Amino acid sequence: MSRIRPALIAAALLAGAGAGSVATPAFAQTQSSTPTTNAGTKLNFASNLGGATFERSVNYAAPPANNPGLGMSYFYSTPKRLAITVQVFDLGRRVPAGSDNPTVIAQFNSELASAEQQFKYAGYTAFQKPSVPSTCAYGAVTFRCVTYSGVTQANSRIYSKLMLTGFRDHFIKIRIDWAQSHQQTAADADAVLQSFVPALMR
Repeated sequence: MSRIRPALIAAALLAGAGAGSVATPAFAQTQSSTPTTNAGTKLNFASNLGGATFERSVNYAAPPANNPGLGMSYFYSTPKRLAITVQVFDLGRRVPAGSDNPTVIAQFNSELASAEQQFKYAGYTAFQKPSVPSTCAYGAVTFRCVTYSGVTQANSRIYSKLMLTGFRDHFIKIRIDWAQSHQQTAADADAVLQSFVPALMR
């Protein structure tokens, strides 16, 4: 990579947030550059999903984290340089299906609070998020979701859309990141998700 993009800086920092408030830097974990099928959910993380290209995966169950409850994270990028992270985890329990049960709602709130802290840790300011999360559907799957943003030290606003649902006894967390400085928009992110999510969760 010839230069570090703001959206990918956010992705690297926030990927380390893990599930809830557990911070495990992605670069310190066991990584793989080979696409794979997730053992717990049987989701196939192929080399290309809906036009997004697989970059790497991180296994939090392996050393040094040794935390199976945090599962796996999978990283993708798009031709327009948007970054997608998918985390499949269960925190050591069975997760009810869907986006509107108390387990998923509580975890979503924890994820959002952790994201805000990670933005502040990265030195971003002017954190913004809606007062109430919404639901969003891609294909046949409905997620609890919210878009939040912050301003970098270079005075550019970066955005993340966070989505969470229960699927095959696991949490599925998807986050897509984009940057104002690259003329990327929420419409671009939504178009990516409309292709990516159905290709993954079929």
